[in-house]
Amino acid sequence: MSDALHAQIDAVFKAYDIRAITPDPLSADVVRAIGHGAGTFLKDESAEDLPNIVVGRDMRLTSPDLAEALIDGLLAAGVRVADVGLCDTPMVPWATKHLRAAGGIQVTASHNPPQYNGLKICRAVGRPVGEGTGLETIRLHAKRGDAQPGTADGATRVALDLWDDYRRHVHAFLPPGLLDGSKQIELAIDGSNGMAGTCVPKLFGDVPGLTLHAINMDNATGHFAHPPNPLLPEVIAVVGELVRETGAAAGMCFDGDADRCMIVDEHGEAVGCDLVTAWLAPRFLADNPGAAIAYDLRSSKAVHEAVTAAGGVPVRSRVGHVFMKKAMADNGGVFGGELSGHFYFRDNGNCDSGAMAFACLASALVDLADAGSTFSAAVAPLKAGRSQSGEINFEVDDKQAAMDRLVAAYPDADTDTLDGVTVDCGDWWCNVRASNTEPLLRLNLEACDADRVAKLVAEVSPLLGNRVEGH
Repeated sequence: MSDALHAQIDAVFKAYDIRAITPDPLSADVVRAIGHGAGTFLKDESAEDLPNIVVGRDMRLTSPDLAEALIDGLLAAGVRVADVGLCDTPMVPWATKHLRAAGGIQVTASHNPPQYNGLKICRAVGRPVGEGTGLETIRLHAKRGDAQPGTADGATRVALDLWDDYRRHVHAFLPPGLLDGSKQIELAIDGSNGMAGTCVPKLFGDVPGLTLHAINMDNATGHFAHPPNPLLPEVIAVVGELVRETGAAAGMCFDGDADRCMIVDEHGEAVGCDLVTAWLAPRFLADNPGAAIAYDLRSSKAVHEAVTAAGGVPVRSRVGHVFMKKAMADNGGVFGGELSGHFYFRDNGNCDSGAMAFACLASALVDLADAGSTFSAAVAPLKAGRSQSGEINFEVDDKQAAMDRLVAAYPDADTDTLDGVTVDCGDWWCNVRASNTEPLLRLNLEACDADRVAKLVAEVSPLLGNRVEGH
């Protein structure tokens, strides 16, 4: 293997997945080598000599060719490949459990622009693969250069259509009334020209009780009408306007690979995913008394309070799907949510799913309508007496020194270092985390009202570095 290919392989590996501009550095040769490395790793992890590995892909124009290169590498490693074709990312970890496979790989770059692509890898039953859980081993295998062209003994490839089984799985999160049409709800959807354009019609298009007002569902061109990132205010505003135009009970904007979503109420106003987690948690705890609910530590204290009030066990987690899935698994969690729009489900192997979040939203909204209430009214108590800063970025050379200054400035506060540093002064708190890839610190702060938040942000900002506007 050439030094240039070695360098390309190193360049595409990130903390949680593989992602880069294609074809340079993410070329077909690189993906083929990674396929061989992933196949070798997953074979080592499996009790079987030749495990199934599920392969799916998103709608990006480069995804078909990269999927073929990936499968070439897997076959060269002696793997039996289950090719599920065009699908949302959550289908792949679900399929690993459904097929009792050793792992799965989705070709996708999630919410990145069209020139990007990548790979998301999981083990059996959807267990994540990231740094510390196998991704570095896959990189080493990929760089060994021992992949031989062709198909190794025992390797096979079969194309599978799993949509009927997947639909039955997702429909378990819908109430019977929507499935038989005795209940009705109208919802707005922005598919972001991503995989929601495929999975939403296949999963929900024939549900008698659902009326869907959908935009940006065409994903055949591989291009986006807006960035496929619902965290951006200008993006979530699009589905908000659609809700106001149609009178829908709520709206949802999916990201590019449909594993993540953001939600707006009947007025088109965005509802933070931490508040959505707090609102949905009692529904899961009603069927699972005393169970755990996981949430990322940037979330409002409303989550902890709502879970506790419903008799559950609130579990704070580090930010990121690898950590959230581990928190779910380690604590027997039934449900979890991150500020970034990932929602996690025990009954989905602790994996996240935009489609299942959509089904849960529809189910909860039907109950609200039966009670004569609305989404905004339901979440209003969770917002009361709280205001949040949103994530604010600061540029600083010595991140640890800046976090130490923050802790020293509030000696009477409760502090912890679960992820960065959290400083809790009782009537307000903040978390500061370091970026893995940039000289940045990320601040999230909560207090009683917007004025207090603004004052406190101004107070702590000089401790953290130079504020980066619009980052």
